[in-house]
Amino acid sequence: MAPNQIGPVARVWYRWKALRLPWRKRFLMGYDLQGNTYWEFRLTRGLEGNERWRRIVNYPRSTHYSSVKVSPQWHQWLRHTRQDPPTLEEQEGDVARQVRMKKLAAEADARWEAKPRVMEAPEAAPAPLLSSAQAGGSPPQQDVGRERQSPADAKEVEEEVEKSDDPWAKAKARGPGESWQPTAWNPTATRKR
Repeated sequence: MAPNQIGPVARVWYRWKALRLPWRKRFLMGYDLQGNTYWEFRLTRGLEGNERWRRIVNYPRSTHYSSVKVSPQWHQWLRHTRQDPPTLEEQEGDVARQVRMKKLAAEADARWEAKPRVMEAPEAAPAPLLSSAQAGGSPPQQDVGRERQSPADAKEVEEEVEKSDDPWAKAKARGPGESWQPTAWNPTATRKR
């Protein structure tokens, strides 16, 4: 998200609110790129130095409650897992890192999509295997009657040859459970006691 431009008046007001003056109940600790301000305060005005400070976030009034986004660095500060609030440079660096990661992820996805998949079906049907007679080097035997057939009959003959030499047919039913089909349950009668 693009950072909101903070004018000189708002910058001076933020510096004034960040001063730890004794009469103030809460102090501005910083702001993020979305315009949220982060504050620290004590619940009681006692002199106990061991009491933990409370931390809150105030978002702009124009922002809907479901649209409030708090960065992970500010979450860490709000939950006291981080002592110092994040700086604006750190927040801008994190946004740049996220943009860089999205770009690298898109490039990796494009490389992944460019690779052929193992599970995809082959685009072209595999060439039928040559018979042992043709592999031996002898010329193929052809019938004179077949040469005079129409082109439609030739296509039918080619389809029959492809169906008969289907290399995937052998791979379809290899295991013992490949051809098994479930049946209804038929319990046997028990013996009377």
